Amino acid sequence: MQQTYVAVDIGASSGRLMLGQLNSNKLQLREVHRFKNGFIKKGKFDCWSIDSIINEIFIGLEKVKGLGYKNIILGIDTWAVDYVLVGKNGKKLKDPISYRDSRTKNALKELTSDLSKQYIYAKTGIQFLSFNTLYQLYEESKDDLANTDKIMMIPDYIGYVLTGKAVTEITNASTTQMLNLREGLFDDDLLKKVNVNQGQFPKLVESGTVLGKIKDEWNQKYDIPETTVVSVATHDTASAVLGAPGKGKHWAFISSGTWSLIGTELNVPENGQKAFENNYTNEWGAYGTYRVLKNIMGLWMIQNVKKELSNDISFQDLADLAAREKPFQQFIDVNDKCFTNPENMIETIQDYCKNTDQIVPTTGGELAMAIYSNLALYYANEIQKLDGILDYKLDSLNIVGGGSNIGLLNQLTSNLAHINVLAGPSEATAIGNLVVQMITKKEIRNISEGRNIISKSFKIKKFVPEDDNYDQVLENYQNFLNGEAITNI
Repeated sequence: MQQTYVAVDIGASSGRLMLGQLNSNKLQLREVHRFKNGFIKKGKFDCWSIDSIINEIFIGLEKVKGLGYKNIILGIDTWAVDYVLVGKNGKKLKDPISYRDSRTKNALKELTSDLSKQYIYAKTGIQFLSFNTLYQLYEESKDDLANTDKIMMIPDYIGYVLTGKAVTEITNASTTQMLNLREGLFDDDLLKKVNVNQGQFPKLVESGTVLGKIKDEWNQKYDIPETTVVSVATHDTASAVLGAPGKGKHWAFISSGTWSLIGTELNVPENGQKAFENNYTNEWGAYGTYRVLKNIMGLWMIQNVKKELSNDISFQDLADLAAREKPFQQFIDVNDKCFTNPENMIETIQDYCKNTDQIVPTTGGELAMAIYSNLALYYANEIQKLDGILDYKLDSLNIVGGGSNIGLLNQLTSNLAHINVLAGPSEATAIGNLVVQMITKKEIRNISEGRNIISKSFKIKKFVPEDDNYDQVLENYQNFLNGEAITNI
């Protein structure tokens, strides 16, 4: 009987259940259920409604059963760094606080005034972001930590609720900035700084670990298939990179969603001085790999602009409007903290341009082009940095995720970075999730075979550098980011 797999893929703004099967050596996908996600204010904090997320998973599983599938394998991936505190009774102490909450705004500075950034980076190889788990725990309620039996990353907690088995899967765990690269364990020095200990984390496991069957209580409550849960590459970026075709001798990737994760896949970490100076991270990947990457702004800005303009306008509409505008009419540091969680994104972009004495975008097309052209500039700038860190030139850029559908952004990136861009698949995260399940069940031998199947199964669009010479534009943008004088825009 043909095996059926389901990827539960949950991002910061939405979640979905994707059904996958392998037919004639091609992967076939079907979206079964999609739901909205987002944090809400609870008291002083922006929190995730984790119970609602889990309920949506069961709604999706009932739909899977309704389609006639009675026996499935299930994998869960989500965003990184956020966690759930679980008490001694096995229940969560409270809803998890979102990484976008402002509670950590001073934590990085305070913690690194005691333990230097060089010291932390040498241990972990993880880039410094104010919302990393390390800094969240630094600001966590001491009373809550004292009553905590287990600290679980979001996908691990969901797997625990479903199966009763508690683990800490390595790809998500590495984003905490608390795993020691050499020891392969949580670092005691860092744990002490945030008032937690090794015993509060369930055991570390590799991607592809089988958690087991969904608990009987859920089968009694919901009409769902017989389900075996596999702990896949639970960090959505890890799954997205596994879902990339991986073409080129020295290939890079951008996992383009709410965030843009730009980097490359290596078999050894790269945490030398250049990587430290450029704030590149070494997230652990599946099957002994490391993702040397940088976490930068993604589609979050355009998502907010779309919402603020009109519910009727689509992302394609905005891309079409942007294509009518001239690019590079203003320089914007898309990673500026003012864009992290503003009350109004349009006003924030406009104020940024006013404060830097630049042309202020007003129409939907102008705003969209400002975002896309500056994302492309930032991408090209980071590719140059990555070339320098690796000491060789990257020869192709695999863009996966939602951003792979934005032809304008892909072409601008190719032009600025002088690199061939392979765009797709857009569903790379769910695909990578499914591929790990299939490797675990021995339906696919390894990730190399999985990537060959991906290349044959999905349309990958190629963008090559056009004749437009944007070298001066990129140099001016780099000077702008460095606070130096620019010749023109």
